[in-house]
Amino acid sequence: MSVLDRIGQKLLFSFDPETAHGMSIAALRCGLPVGSSPTRDARLKLSLCGLDFPNPLGMAAGYDKNAEVPDALLGLGFGFAEVGTITPLPQAGNPKPRIFRLTADDAVINRLGFNNEGHAAAERRLAARKGRGGIVGVNIGANKDSPDRISDYERGVARFAVHASYLTVNISSPNTPGLRNMQAREQLGELLARVMAARAAAPTHPPVFLKIASDLVEAELEDIAAEVSEKRIDGIVVSNTTLSRTGLRSAGLANEAGGLSGKPLFERSTAVLARMRKLLGPDMAIIGVGGVDSTETALEKIRAGADLVQLYTGMIYAGPALPGRIIAGMARFLDKERLKSIHELRDSSLDRWATKPL
Repeated sequence: MSVLDRIGQKLLFSFDPETAHGMSIAALRCGLPVGSSPTRDARLKLSLCGLDFPNPLGMAAGYDKNAEVPDALLGLGFGFAEVGTITPLPQAGNPKPRIFRLTADDAVINRLGFNNEGHAAAERRLAARKGRGGIVGVNIGANKDSPDRISDYERGVARFAVHASYLTVNISSPNTPGLRNMQAREQLGELLARVMAARAAAPTHPPVFLKIASDLVEAELEDIAAEVSEKRIDGIVVSNTTLSRTGLRSAGLANEAGGLSGKPLFERSTAVLARMRKLLGPDMAIIGVGGVDSTETALEKIRAGADLVQLYTGMIYAGPALPGRIIAGMARFLDKERLKSIHELRDSSLDRWATKPL
């Protein structure tokens, strides 16, 4: 971490996490921080689901909930940015405080509850950036009090298909009661069928990804893989936050309700990622997320079966220069290993990760 990053982190950490988050969004909106030009290396490019990614590293959903700064994020070096989660109607989310820094663990617990400004506000911002280029995914969700949550996802597809490079169906947040139940096979089958029908009816047909939890057992992963394959979903995002608190050093905060993200999530999410690669085969697009905070952890996700990698919590602790450092580190790694493409690395540790206990 640079001196500037340390100063910035000390300033932001003097505020409560949610205030600090808002300040970071405001800074990006104003054109800060100004960093060095991102590394561009043809060996890091890959084509997936009809999209041409300049590099495999993306900003995960949850940071830019209202599609305020996707272009600023791309300017930090990310190869793509995912905005949201966006619900049809605005909602305030859960009572504050609802974000907790576990600094001893390089982790965060959040119970935000899909707080966002709703479809209309996000659509205005995404429509305004038309023609700017760059890969911007839209993560869609359901309102907490919706009488028909599947309909909320259909509305998300219909609204954002023309604006999104890809769509992510998020049914894996632990902070909306009952949402994770949609990962059960019968509900999931209906959801995916209706989502894909909504995409077919839209004027454009962006790829559709499904974001799943890490807190799943083998049989649940098998059911999800079967439905994803049957409904011809384009890809899967592995994984969202965890409810586990195993091995945490931040004892005072470990009992806070919500989803845990950051370094402690890396092992579990990577093991689930590898299992999904085994279940879905070599051709399914997979985005690996959970505990990525360095070049090595990003590369390990790829070794375990990911095509693309996302981070969020890692940047809270390592600063806004992290994506640039990871991409530069990937280029150096390719030099050292004399690889022609980052894709050559994929699945090289698949068997090891797929046999790790969940």
